[in-house]
Amino acid sequence: MDKNQQPQENMSIDQTLPHQINSPDFKDTGMKIEPPFVNKHGVIIGDSIYGSDNSPLENWSSDTDPAIMSGDEWVHPTNDIGWNTEENRELIESKRKPQGVPFMHPSKDVSHGSD
Repeated sequence: MDKNQQPQENMSIDQTLPHQINSPDFKDTGMKIEPPFVNKHGVIIGDSIYGSDNSPLENWSSDTDPAIMSGDEWVHPTNDIGWNTEENRELIESKRKPQGVPFMHPSKDVSHGSD
């Protein structure tokens, strides 16, 4: 991959990543799925392809310092494999507003004592 190559367009559909079966649903959570970006090593992060000619993983040798792949430039904020764990899916999906409308009053329990 050429260092000047631009990342692909956002791979989300309606704030979901349908190509990842265990990916959380970001819709109505206040978080927007962000597009892929190119880090300073020329590696596209967040494109779900995981391979790049410029990646240290593709050019590994006994002289490669593993620290080269640490830091935020290697982690995509919304298209990261870490979101696919059950705990992290629950975390993001717990931010979604309840879908009880139009049957819920925003501040009163109108069904209290009716049963």
